[in-house]
Amino acid sequence: MNDATAYVLLEDGERFDGIACGADGHAVGEVVFTTGMTGYQEAMSDPSFNAQLITFTTAHVGNYGVSAEAMESDRIHARAAIMRAATNRDDAPGAEGRWLDWLRDNGIPGITDLDTRALVRHIRDQGAMRGGLFPASMTEEEARALIAAEPPMAGRDLARAVTPSETVVLEPLGEGPAGAEHTRIAMIDTGVKASILRNLRLRGATVELHPCTVTAEQLLAGDADAFFMASGPGDPAALDYLVATLRELVGKKPVYGICLGHQLLCRAVGLETYKLPFGHRGANHPVMDLTTGRVEITSQNHGFSVRGPGGSATVPTDAPVRWETDFGIAELTHVNLYDHTVEGLALRDVVGATVQYHPEAGPGPRDSLYLFDRFIKEIAGA
Repeated sequence: MNDATAYVLLEDGERFDGIACGADGHAVGEVVFTTGMTGYQEAMSDPSFNAQLITFTTAHVGNYGVSAEAMESDRIHARAAIMRAATNRDDAPGAEGRWLDWLRDNGIPGITDLDTRALVRHIRDQGAMRGGLFPASMTEEEARALIAAEPPMAGRDLARAVTPSETVVLEPLGEGPAGAEHTRIAMIDTGVKASILRNLRLRGATVELHPCTVTAEQLLAGDADAFFMASGPGDPAALDYLVATLRELVGKKPVYGICLGHQLLCRAVGLETYKLPFGHRGANHPVMDLTTGRVEITSQNHGFSVRGPGGSATVPTDAPVRWETDFGIAELTHVNLYDHTVEGLALRDVVGATVQYHPEAGPGPRDSLYLFDRFIKEIAGA
C-alpha cells in the first residue's frame, strides 16, 4: 500500500501493511486470529488474550460500538486489534461509546485496511507466532528487535499477570436449584471471564476468587463445596505450581475446569498438553457431547490442547476413550469435530469434570449453558 501508515510484521519476516487506528504507538506479542463475527469488545477484554494481538477475520469491526456490559474483565488484555475494515460508530442500541475511540482511550493500537485474509492464511499455514504492529515510521530492523525480545507463548506463565492480588467473594445473583441453594465455590482465578462468574452466580453459587498462588491447605481450610479452575492465558505446562495445588485438591471435593482450567486439571491427574498450530478461537466450533450424542456450536479461545491416550494429539469422535490417570479412570465426554481434539472429560473414580471450550457464551452460541446446571447439580449431589 502506497498510503500505508502502519504495518504488521511477523517473526518469520512476513509483512502486512495497513492504516493506523486506535492509539498511537506499537505493540508486540503472539499474533492470533479469531473467527467470531461479533464480540470484538468481549475478545479484547478476555484475559485469555493477554499478550496477544488479535486478528479479526470478520470484515467489519466496530459497527455496533462498545458498552460496559460487554466487558469480560476490568480492562483490555489484548495488545492490539488487526482489522480489515474498522468502523467507529455508536448509533446501535445499547452502545455507550465508539470502538476506535475506546481503543484510543485505553492506549491500544489498531490497524485497518489490512489484508486479514492473507494474514490468517499465513498463520494457518505456518502457525501462530510472535509479531507486532508498528507505525510506518518505525524501521523493520527496529521492529524485528522488539519482536525478538518478546518471550514465546510456549513455556510462558501469564496467570500471575491476570490473577487478583487478594481473595474476592462474589454473592449469588439468583436462586440455586433444589438441593443446591447455598453452593459455595472456591475458584483459583487465572483469568476468569465475567460471563463464567455470572452464570455460576445466577445459579445460586457464592464464588470465592483466589489468587493463583493460593495453597491447597488454604483452600481446604475453607468451607467451599467445590473447587473450580477457569479460563486464562499462557501455557499450562508453565504452571506446575498450580498443577501441584490441584493434585492436593482432587478427590477431596468436586473439582471442575474450563479452558485453561481444563488443561491444568488434566495435567494434575497425569495427562499431557501441547501447543496447537494456530489454536481454536471463535464462536463457531462444533463439539460433540458424547454423553448425549448431541453436537453443540461452541465459543472457544485457546492455543493449547490435551493429549489423548498414548500421547496422541487427537481422539476418535465416537469411541468411549478412557485414560488411566493418577486418580483413577478419566473418560472422554466432548470432542472437537473440526480436528478431533479433546474438548472435555469426566473423572469416574472421584468427582470432577472439564470442558475445553467456553460454555458461558460470552459471546457466542448458548448451546452449552446446560453445563453450568450440570456442575451445580453434581456439586450438590456430592
